[in-house]
Amino acid sequence: MGNLPIIFKRELLSYFATPLAYIFIVIFLISNGIFTFDLGGFYARGQADLLPFFSFHPWLYLFMIPAIAMTLWADERKTGTIELLLTLPVRLADAVLGKFLAAWALIGIALLLTFPIWLTVNYLGDPDNGVIFAAYLGSWFMAGGFLSIGSCMSACTKNSVIAFILTVSICFVFVIMGSPILLNAFPAWIPQFFVDAFSAMGFLTHFDSIAKGVLDIRDFLFFSVFIAAWLLASAVVIEMKKAN
Repeated sequence: MGNLPIIFKRELLSYFATPLAYIFIVIFLISNGIFTFDLGGFYARGQADLLPFFSFHPWLYLFMIPAIAMTLWADERKTGTIELLLTLPVRLADAVLGKFLAAWALIGIALLLTFPIWLTVNYLGDPDNGVIFAAYLGSWFMAGGFLSIGSCMSACTKNSVIAFILTVSICFVFVIMGSPILLNAFPAWIPQFFVDAFSAMGFLTHFDSIAKGVLDIRDFLFFSVFIAAWLLASAVVIEMKKAN
């Protein structure tokens, strides 16, 4: 494990040592409430499920997670502390993974704090709690996908604003790749296997299946491999920047 637990603990505590974590959690909870009960028509639907809650998560994550991810490495590079970190007896893999897991844990905490919405749907009806649990897990894995992109973009630049814009742009591409509207817009002459391959790279394709209760290990495997690939890219970028 090396220094991974130490880095993870240091990074996670650093979020709560400043207002950042509290602001993120409050905005996340308020946004989820607005999207679920107002825009999602939670009561008007008359169904005991949390589809209105989860359907907005990809779009909520599109802006909230880059706001967390943009500081992962950009601030370290801007202040020069990244050189100090990398001269310590710390493996680059531990540093990349530790920072990522701390931010992912913060997102997980924010997600867990939405439990009153889960309690509400159980009070009003008899939902399938197994499906809801799977959707929570799928949402957290999808958030990890957003965050891993943000980690790589943050490593690419010293400017956190640029890192934010790059992360939002790339994440948007992966969200709309699974959007039914975009997939239906493909001309009929395009081979179906190409459309299927394009769709398979989209976040919505995998997350929507999980949120609807279609549990397929391939969906979780997709997010796991996706996260690993972008974290590897983060490590490569940091190593290249260090060499320069």
